[in-house]
Amino acid sequence: MASIVEEGAKVTNVFAFNEVNIRKWAPVLVLLAVCIGFGLMNPNFLSVRNFARIGVLAAPALLVAIGVTFIIVMGSIDLSMEGVVTFSAVIFATIFKALGGTMFEGWLAFPAALAVGILMGLITGIAHVKLKIPSFMASLSMGFVGAGAVVILSGGYRITIDDAIFRSLLTVRVLQMPLMLYFALFMVAVAWFIERHTVIGRNIYAVGGGEDLAKASGLNTERVRIIGFALAGVFYALGSLLAVARVGIADGQSGSNLMFTSITAVVVGGTSLMGGTGGVLNTLVGVLIVASIMNGMVVVGLPSYIQSGVLGVMVIVAVALSINRKAVSLVK
Repeated sequence: MASIVEEGAKVTNVFAFNEVNIRKWAPVLVLLAVCIGFGLMNPNFLSVRNFARIGVLAAPALLVAIGVTFIIVMGSIDLSMEGVVTFSAVIFATIFKALGGTMFEGWLAFPAALAVGILMGLITGIAHVKLKIPSFMASLSMGFVGAGAVVILSGGYRITIDDAIFRSLLTVRVLQMPLMLYFALFMVAVAWFIERHTVIGRNIYAVGGGEDLAKASGLNTERVRIIGFALAGVFYALGSLLAVARVGIADGQSGSNLMFTSITAVVVGGTSLMGGTGGVLNTLVGVLIVASIMNGMVVVGLPSYIQSGVLGVMVIVAVALSINRKAVSLVK
């Protein structure tokens, strides 16, 4: 029997074949199609070992994409993630090594990395809200600040982290999957709780759904936007820790490619760039789609320039499918 969801007076059959449900379930169907398609081209794609590789590839990007999700749901855009991730990673590695290079001696490096993420998010949010700078420009500038600070701090050198306990996020497997994947999924649950069961989560949707209406109802939308950017910074910093754990190195390349990958994943997962719809579960599916396609193209031997082209086409198609053109009179 088809289940029924009641939304006030409106009743929607979640299994009915209509435009709403097609948009809702399309990312999941795309993920299944991707797995089946690459599996038919190369059966090794469906092996447990390959799924573990996809998990390692997806875990840092998933945390960064969760942060981006909060920003996009607000109707803004954040392009600072590569600079924030890189700076947080180098700050973490520098302090970790300076305190002894082990988990027992260098634990203060973890809150320091989180503090960097929060601070950079706060500055981006304040610049966006108080100085009336468009979010993409304020965040892109902050990303450049982070990238420049990394060069000053590290001198352009790599910082190696070889502590066995920290690297266990990659090396220790449970059910053949790395610990960092379980940590990333745990943070998805935390983000989902924030999104659905906290005041700030509901306020982020209110701002994205209609800022003028939210203001008229008494909501301090400026404060919500600043907190949203700070919250995103927390997840960028957590993503930086997994990026360091994955390769054991922090340098100026720690955040490379995360901007395009994370935004692609959020949009492909079904979160609208117009704001107000989507969420972290959509992002989870979107990250799996992007990671599966990136891995699958390597498994079947496609050249790298074709891989980039495929991801670019994915973004265009996903945005085209996510926009309700009847409700949009002008696209800037």
